[in-house]
Amino acid sequence: MNSVANADVGLIGLAVMGENLALNIADHGFKVAVFNRTQKVMQSFIDRNPGTPGGLVGCANLHEFVSALKRPRKVIILVKAGPAVDTVIQELLQSGIETEDIIIDCGNSLWTDTIRREKEYSGQCRFLGSGVSGGELGARFGPSLMPGGEFHAWKQIEPIWNSIAAKVDVKSGKPIENAQPGNPVNEGVPCTTYIGENGAGHYVKMVHNAIEYVDMQLICEAYFLLKQSLNLKSIELSEIFSEWNKGDLDSYLIQITSDILAQSDPFNPEEFLVDNLLDSAQQKGTGKWTSVNALDMGMPVNSIVEAVFARYLSSLKNERVEASKHLQGPTYSYQGNRNELVRAVREALHCSKICAYAQGFQLMRQAQVEHHWQLDFAAIANIWRGGCIIRARFLQKISEAFTRDAKLVNLMLDPYFNEKIKQGQASWRTVISVAAQSGIAAPAFMSALAYYDGYRSEFLPANLLQGQRDYFGAHTYERIDKPRGTFFHMDWSSASREQITIDFD
Repeated sequence: MNSVANADVGLIGLAVMGENLALNIADHGFKVAVFNRTQKVMQSFIDRNPGTPGGLVGCANLHEFVSALKRPRKVIILVKAGPAVDTVIQELLQSGIETEDIIIDCGNSLWTDTIRREKEYSGQCRFLGSGVSGGELGARFGPSLMPGGEFHAWKQIEPIWNSIAAKVDVKSGKPIENAQPGNPVNEGVPCTTYIGENGAGHYVKMVHNAIEYVDMQLICEAYFLLKQSLNLKSIELSEIFSEWNKGDLDSYLIQITSDILAQSDPFNPEEFLVDNLLDSAQQKGTGKWTSVNALDMGMPVNSIVEAVFARYLSSLKNERVEASKHLQGPTYSYQGNRNELVRAVREALHCSKICAYAQGFQLMRQAQVEHHWQLDFAAIANIWRGGCIIRARFLQKISEAFTRDAKLVNLMLDPYFNEKIKQGQASWRTVISVAAQSGIAAPAFMSALAYYDGYRSEFLPANLLQGQRDYFGAHTYERIDKPRGTFFHMDWSSASREQITIDFD
């Protein structure tokens, strides 16, 4: 063990993400002090990883850990979100952390907890919350990093974050993915930037995850529509997704979908693994957090919510099996051209994806108003181009859209995306029609189209809804021929139908 203060940064929590992030940091020449509550885990990690470029310093306790760090100390926490984070912070404060030292929570914390922690620990340390996306491989060779908190604290950790983040090629905007242990990628644009104050980093990471939910659900619906409508085998579907990955849909999720569909079953080599996987999906909470937050702020993220509900519905496996014996669907089966449907599903996926991302960015736009953040949406799209799960060619176009117009209120109004939907919407509607006639559930596709049609409509039936609310609950209504904010109430039960103006001043 080494207690000399020569480590550039410390990391607490040596589960999969912690181990890989520590190795990533060390590969870039920074000396990393590490601590884990179970000492055997820490010692095993040190023994398995000798000779890293920066070096690893194993610490038996938190006092030794804090003493090993150069001032101002920089401590990364990678433990389970929730009370465990506060416990570790309290223990660090009791172990010698000082006012100018920086604690960075890199777990999947709820952004409101990050806001609370920055206030609660103010004057005791400088606290940052940084989203980390990319999974195990991202942590090891370059994640997308979304830091939020005090700007001056961010500047202290910026050299480390810039070094360890994923990189994209300056000219092509594509991720550079040739990192190897001990030989990291150092050229290119780093996939990290300062997001904003207090909980902004964790909030943007949460929305990233919610977009990931709907992106995955849309891909699953595209797969299932083609499988059911055309009776395609998994290897044929793999080839379709591989072809799609060469065009506008080029993304990590499309790529791995092709790989998954081509994988044979280790237990039954003549079969494909995906066909033997249980159709019941789990979720860790970020999609739910986003859905609840959108409801709280009154923002329509229909497709994101449907993606969360789709996972919930999938988990009712036993009920669905029983229901399938009693609830009948249509007898329609698609008889059209195979290639035409494949093309139409690709277009529908592209259009739905545009709507899903539009919802995510619209939600962030509202959140910055609520929390007084200054979010740079072009920069956010840029740092999602590499390292993270939703990395895709598509994000370059989003960045360009917000570069053209930083105040763009909805991604669908950008000329590029407007034209893409115009080109693809006939196919989009055809696919949804096929799904509905065939009885194939496609909630994300359908909700994305409903969002598009609702958003583009000058008039919606909410006029009748206003009348209903005023009739049964005297909730008042506004009129089209009076200024917004002028409210009226009708005495619906009176023969005179008297209308009165309600003054809320």
